[in-house]
Amino acid sequence: MDEFHASVYFDWRLLPYDVRGSKAHARMLARCGIITAEEAEQICRGLDQVLADIEAGRAELLPEFEDVHMNVERLLIERIGDVGKKLHTARSRNDQVALDTRMYVKDALRRVEDGIIELEKALIEKAEEHWQVPMPGYTHLQRAQPVLFAHHLLAYVEMLERDRERLADCYRRADVCPLGSGAIAGVTYAIDREFVRKELGFSRISQNSMDAVSDRDFIIEFLSAAAILMMHLSRLSEELVLWSSQEFGFVELDDAYTTGSSMMPQKKNPDVPELVRGKSGRVVGDLVALLTVMKGLPLAYNKDMQEDKEPLFDAVDTVIGCLALMAPLIRTMRARPEKMLAALDGGFVSATDLADYLVRRGVPFRSAHEKVGRAVRHCVERGIDLSELGPEDFRELGIDVGDDVREALSVHGMLKRRDAVGGTAPSQVRERLDEARRLVDAKYVPREGLPNG
Repeated sequence: MDEFHASVYFDWRLLPYDVRGSKAHARMLARCGIITAEEAEQICRGLDQVLADIEAGRAELLPEFEDVHMNVERLLIERIGDVGKKLHTARSRNDQVALDTRMYVKDALRRVEDGIIELEKALIEKAEEHWQVPMPGYTHLQRAQPVLFAHHLLAYVEMLERDRERLADCYRRADVCPLGSGAIAGVTYAIDREFVRKELGFSRISQNSMDAVSDRDFIIEFLSAAAILMMHLSRLSEELVLWSSQEFGFVELDDAYTTGSSMMPQKKNPDVPELVRGKSGRVVGDLVALLTVMKGLPLAYNKDMQEDKEPLFDAVDTVIGCLALMAPLIRTMRARPEKMLAALDGGFVSATDLADYLVRRGVPFRSAHEKVGRAVRHCVERGIDLSELGPEDFRELGIDVGDDVREALSVHGMLKRRDAVGGTAPSQVRERLDEARRLVDAKYVPREGLPNG
């Protein structure tokens, strides 16, 4: 029963937060005259010593004391005697656990944001390095239209910015101090919750004791944001797996982030992006696990909620670990512009531009679409590409073009004309690159959302 019941095997991670929260609680008790200032100081010194002893291996967390919180209190009482028994006055483990977990989540959110910013910087640096390199853009994994390599990389910066916005929203809802809610109904002592809030750096205090001790929305919200982030990393990983294959050859991953085969000496396997792609499933599973735990629970606290920690800790470890590897993977990745440019030959990537060219010459779009379709069928039958047709060839097919058609269908011409905001024209991409650089460099500028630095 002790082994099944205990959570200290995993909630030991909350140790520094438990000590910090307990010190703030002790100071509040003294401020309110519930214990003396001398007792509070003795408790705070004892808690610091307990933390140091555990971290140095001089003290052990025992499963028979169930969790990290009871173990800390046990060690405190062993060190300072009966004064240590006063610490839990006006507090329940219910609001204590909620407090410690919120502090942990707030720190985890900061660490994840740091990892996102590093990956954004790596993508921007790589985009700046090759910002005028054209490549095929794909829909349905079929060559569609030419885009700039930088434009493709910046699409992931957009995704990561949305991830940062979700984390900032999550931070605001995690930034609520529940201590003082007691087990379910509040406490009978005249306490100062605002003092604890300020001591621990929370923006506000909870307003309903039943909700405060049973709310795990902030963890679920973090797991949801983490799952979406991992989905984005998985999509990027899939592109890297494709791009680094011999069939594409658009990039070469550094040897430090690939492995060989135990049997085939020629292999260079993209293990990091493959693992990131696979680990996205773990974080999705963590989210589903906690949603399933919480979905049928009545108010207020239930022991089921002990199952919130392992999915949370697993998701934090997984996300931070993936981000830590993806940034250097991108930085050390070598682009192969000649392969990207060669892939634009064939696949009829200029078909849409030919239709647009005809529209500019007064042909209705649907008619232009039909004419270009006939031209494509003509090329398919002869095994050639649209780019190989000259003005006379088009005219023989009943398509009225000018002598400028070759320039209009050149890669440079096709890219240049996509000059609307958000397009892949070099001017638009350059502007967005500069804006993205300013955005990530503003990390240490105070702004709404996550506190920085």
